[in-house]
Order: sequence, then structure tokens, then C-alpha cells
Amino acid sequence: SQEHASPNESSTAKQCASACDMFVYQRAAVVLFPVFYSVVFIISVCGNSLVLYVSCQRRQKFNSTSVYLVNLALSDTLFTLALPSRITYYSRHFDWPFGDLLCRLTTLLFFANTYAGIGFMTCISLDRYLAMVHPHRLQCLRNVKVVRRVCCLVWVLVCLQIAPLLFRTMLHEHQGRRTCMEYFNFEGSRCTPYLLLLACAISFGCPLIVIVVCYTKINLKLQATAKENPITGRSKRNHRANTIILLILLTFLTCFSPYHLNIVQFMSRKVHHQPNCEELRAFKLSLQITVSLMNFNCCLDPVIYFFAIKTYKKQVLSLLKDYLYTGASSKMTAENSKSKRTTLTMSTVEERLTMQLLRDRQKWRYCCRR
Repeated sequence: SQEHASPNESSTAKQCASACDMFVYQRAAVVLFPVFYSVVFIISVCGNSLVLYVSCQRRQKFNSTSVYLVNLALSDTLFTLALPSRITYYSRHFDWPFGDLLCRLTTLLFFANTYAGIGFMTCISLDRYLAMVHPHRLQCLRNVKVVRRVCCLVWVLVCLQIAPLLFRTMLHEHQGRRTCMEYFNFEGSRCTPYLLLLACAISFGCPLIVIVVCYTKINLKLQATAKENPITGRSKRNHRANTIILLILLTFLTCFSPYHLNIVQFMSRKVHHQPNCEELRAFKLSLQITVSLMNFNCCLDPVIYFFAIKTYKKQVLSLLKDYLYTGASSKMTAENSKSKRTTLTMSTVEERLTMQLLRDRQKWRYCCRR
């Protein structure tokens, strides 16, 4: 069993993983992954930059929810900065050209985005729970100053969680290519399966329970309110609160669940027996797909912000109107300018023709007199 594996056996397991060709699907991957991550990069840059820009415009109107959402957007933006290097890596057939330091930094940004995202989504769910279910109790926890401290605490916990990655190399020579942040780069310790299972339980299992409980409690509260007072139950505020936490739950389940459940099922089996090459290949493929899904969360977070902050929707629509109006005005100005130039040109031609006709007439009269 894995529990009684010696360091030599652990080293042998790593060598077996390295010897197994887990890149059999790379022909499709070198096309699909760069395209997918390029789309993610464009959507994330546009969406999260807009969130941060609009947030800076309304500095005086921050509430607890918007503080959490701005931190979520900041986390997504930092991760997005690492995407061009990942796109290059995949397009070069899983060969990392940027060195070990940048590989470690992109790995840190990846895990920081994942667990900061989970942390802030959990905080938003708790914030909505306190606002809807206990509007007159524990409101001190929704104070903006307190919320900022909570955000700092989330960042500190995330940094502590990912700090060990700084002290180990993320590059690995595999069949003539330098791989970065691949599964077998994390191998080498017989404790790895247990540590990953514990990390999934704490970083994914506990937040999922909190979000589901908050969503359930808010729904029950809204149903009870609707029975007592149908008008209040159908209010926009209640509808928005329900929409926010539903979006968070759906994003959480869609983006984070497949990856963590994949890790749990594989590591649970790895505790009892060493996986063969086929199992490693299947896990590697499923890991790439679930990681891609998890990274897609940085495109969905701006959608949560759009529905969570009522003024944000107005400001975004106002910016779009201004942009379209400016574009239309510029086009009209250009057309008017062109029209004026055309009119001037036609007038000039007419003047010249008139002058020429007058000269010809004068010459003809002069000839007739002679």
C-alpha cells in the first residue's frame, strides 16, 4: 500500500510517471488550448478591467459586497496576466521557454486565483446570508472596514497555502521538452495524495458546504417573506440577492467542482495502488479539461458583479452608449467633412467652368468685331 511506500518506491513511481507518454493527445491540445485560453484572456481582460474601472469611478459608494467583488476581479486580473505565457507553452507543444522562476510565478498565480476566488465567493455568500436572514444581527461584520480586513485575511491565508510552491522547482524535463506545472512535476513524496485530499477537503469541501447552506437559508427566508407579504417577497432587492448567490453557486459547481472531484477520485485510488500508464494518461487528460473549466471562472466573475451591483449595470450601459454615441458622432463628423470637401470641390469646378466660358465668349466677340 501507499502508506508503507519507501522513498525509493516513491522515486520509482515518479520515474514511471515520467516514462509514460502522457502527451498522446497533444496534436489536438496544441490547437484547442491556445484558442481556448486566448478567448479566456480577451473576455477576462475586458470584463475585469471594466469592473475595476467602474469601481474606481464609484469609490465613495463601496459596500461590503462590492469590496469582495473588487478583490475577486483583482484576483482574476492577476491570473489573466499569466495567460500569455501559458498560451505560448501549449502552442510550443508543452515546452516551456521562460525558465523556472516564471514557471513558479505562473503556478502561484494559478493557485492564488483558484483559492482567492473560492474564498471571496464564500465571503459574498456569507455577506448575503447576513443581509437577508439576519438583517438586524451581526451587521458589524458587514462594515466596510471589517470587510477590508477580512479580504486581507483571505489573501494572507491564500499566500500561506501556496507559499510552499515557491521552494520547489516547477520545471521538469520530459522526453526532450521542459514541462511546467504538469501533474508529475508535483510527484516525489508518498504524502502527496494525503496532502491533496486534505487540501481539497479544506479549500473546496468546506466552502461548498457554506455556499449551499447560505443559498438554502436565503431561499427559505424569501419563501417565508413571500407568504407573509407577497409584495415584499417579490421586491427587486430580494430577487437580486437570490440571483447573486445562485450565480455564485452555479459558477462554483461548474468551474471548481470538476477539478477537485477529479483530484479526489484519483488520489483516493492512488492511496491503495500505484496507477498504471493508462490510468495516468486518463487522469492527465481529465486534469487538463477540468483545469480549463476552472480557469474559465475569471470570465464568469464579472457577470456576478453585473447582477450584484445595481449601479454597475447602469454605468456599463452608460459607457456603452457613450462609446457608441462617440463613434457615431465621429462618423457623422467625418461624413460631414467629406461632404463639405465634395461641395467645395464641385463649387470650384463650377467657378472654373464659368470663368472659362466667359473668357471664350469675350474672345468670340473680339473676333467678330474684327
